[in-house]
Amino acid sequence: MALPAIDSSPPTAVEDSTFKSKEPDTISKTVASGSGEYKEDSSPLSDIDDTAVLEKGSLDPVYEAKARVLNHAIQEIGMGWYQWQLFIVVGFGWANDNLWPIVTSLILPAIVNEFHPAQKAYLSLAQNIGLLIGAMFWGFGCDVFGRRWAFNATLGITAIFGMIAAGSPNFAAIGCFVALWSFGVGGNLPVDSAIFLEFLPGTHQYLLTILSVDWALAQVVATLIAWPLLGSLTCQEDEVCKRSNNMGWRYFVITMGGISLIEFLIRFLCFTVFESPKYLMGKGLDEEAVRVVHEVARRNGKTSDRMWHGCISSLEVFPLTQTVTVADLRACEESTEAVQQTDAAAALKRKLEKLNFTHVRALFATKKLGFSTTIIMTVWGFIGLAYPLYNAFLPYLQTIKGAEFGDGSTYITYRNSLIIAAIGVPGVLLGGVLVQIPKFGRKGALALSTILTGVFLYGTTTALSSNALLGWNCGFNFCSNIMYAVLYGYTPEIFPTKDRGTGNALTATANRIFGIMAPIIAIFANLQTSAPVYTSGALFLFAGVLVFFLPFESQGKASL
Repeated sequence: MALPAIDSSPPTAVEDSTFKSKEPDTISKTVASGSGEYKEDSSPLSDIDDTAVLEKGSLDPVYEAKARVLNHAIQEIGMGWYQWQLFIVVGFGWANDNLWPIVTSLILPAIVNEFHPAQKAYLSLAQNIGLLIGAMFWGFGCDVFGRRWAFNATLGITAIFGMIAAGSPNFAAIGCFVALWSFGVGGNLPVDSAIFLEFLPGTHQYLLTILSVDWALAQVVATLIAWPLLGSLTCQEDEVCKRSNNMGWRYFVITMGGISLIEFLIRFLCFTVFESPKYLMGKGLDEEAVRVVHEVARRNGKTSDRMWHGCISSLEVFPLTQTVTVADLRACEESTEAVQQTDAAAALKRKLEKLNFTHVRALFATKKLGFSTTIIMTVWGFIGLAYPLYNAFLPYLQTIKGAEFGDGSTYITYRNSLIIAAIGVPGVLLGGVLVQIPKFGRKGALALSTILTGVFLYGTTTALSSNALLGWNCGFNFCSNIMYAVLYGYTPEIFPTKDRGTGNALTATANRIFGIMAPIIAIFANLQTSAPVYTSGALFLFAGVLVFFLPFESQGKASL
């Protein structure tokens, strides 16, 4: 269901999801060049139209040809009403991906003071187990049952279990609820990045990086709310702690759950999200894919004067009429001398493929694609271990370090957390600029920010005062926000659409598996020493070096 205020679009002459054709005398002559480029009035199109992140031959030929047709259609529709609405609601997923891990780290000191667990790191362990299962289930699942259902369900699950967690009577209960809300959180980025990228024209793929502003703002919102609630309504480090004087963390998780619930309701009630055209095409639903393209164009109020038509393949171009049609996609089967099977046997085969590793194997179909998948998974894995090994325990580390420096009150701890969070916002914005710099692009921005994150982390070990520690942590958060902004945007760009959910799931799974190791290391390594910090810093440095070996640079190229 969609509210008129959201679903309405600018006036258009388009009726019944079709485009209005121009008069014959206004249609310019089109020619197909031998290189496969399509020109109109002898003027070349933007390079981004015919340039894809993955080189030709990396994918199934029928799928690749059809994906290029749909890419051109989305490119010609351009960035409009529908995509900007999607940009807003997808931002909720980005925000929740950071919000809830921050919630876990912020409530940790209060939880420890009240329940006195034998191992405080078990709370972070429960979170990472939930994130791992969620990333696997939602990431792999959205390539099977589609993006739409998962897009809404992830936020709903997070909101419900987040609010229920406030009633936890003991440490085991809060650990279970943390794992359950993390199951929903784990699916946000694999699903949301896939569905957003698949509606983005190639000229606007940098918005995947800009989306991380929501990721950084979520940290600011969480710490801003935590400062009065956790700073004033929870037990101090050195006092006997009872439930009655430690209610702040309960009010805090209820508030965070309420925010996620509002975001879920906006998505579910106020916005109609369409299934990805390339996902539908990959499932053999060409008619439905074309219908979605037409509907997005209608929402945007667009009738394209120069819509790309026909099948673009390595062999030839088939020029057609003004409107992308089912025939355009079917032409791809002719151009590749292959037919997309749609009979009952083929349908059964597609069902059985859901039970094997078809989508995983597709990401290793060529040596270059397989090398890229392996490296990006490794980078995600190392960062997945390095970041929570330090950041998940940051408020706790600030508390014990502050006690050493003589200013370890909960008020100062959460005030400093807010300052650190606020510094991350300009970092994300800078990341959006860096990825557009020619010959620097995604890989340069990612490598530099990851290495600098490790450098600032090592700097924290030299702090001799609370203010010095705050300064180093601000540098760490600034660079890590650039790093995550670029990483979240770059990763889905280098996976083909039909396997993008699986690719996102693989990287997220690597991230979460290594993330599980962080609290285990914390259990056996004393958090009051610098050992976890040195380990975390080394992992960031190594991950930054690995980025240089990634074979694909997606700057200025459309994703298949």
